[in-house]
Amino acid sequence: MDFQSCVKINREWDIVGARQIGREHAKKIGFGTVDQARIATAISELARNIYLYADTGKICFEIINEIDRKGLWILAVDNGPGIADISQVMEDGFSTSGGLGAGLPGVKRLMDQFDIISETGKGTEIRTVKWVRK
Repeated sequence: MDFQSCVKINREWDIVGARQIGREHAKKIGFGTVDQARIATAISELARNIYLYADTGKICFEIINEIDRKGLWILAVDNGPGIADISQVMEDGFSTSGGLGAGLPGVKRLMDQFDIISETGKGTEIRTVKWVRK
């Protein structure tokens, strides 16, 4: 898939840029302010994980226009160390950074679809979608 826009995550400030672009896309396709905030929060978590654990990666956005619904597809890709135990990082409260551990489980709750692929030593890819409510 060709993504409409991507933000490279190399430094902490890039997290803010990714949030802003994601919120702009969300607003453009008709998400309300609450869902815009949910999307921005999910993007922050995904981008922060890239910054903290992988050093470099990107967050990409694609607007989905289907016959009966619209949505925003967000892809987070990095070339970091990968996640050895995906089920462990998906547990509420689990954290390797000393944070609250709301990260990936929180992203999954905020979005409508969530898929994670990770290979140790090769990196992680997280695909997530939020659909506009009618």
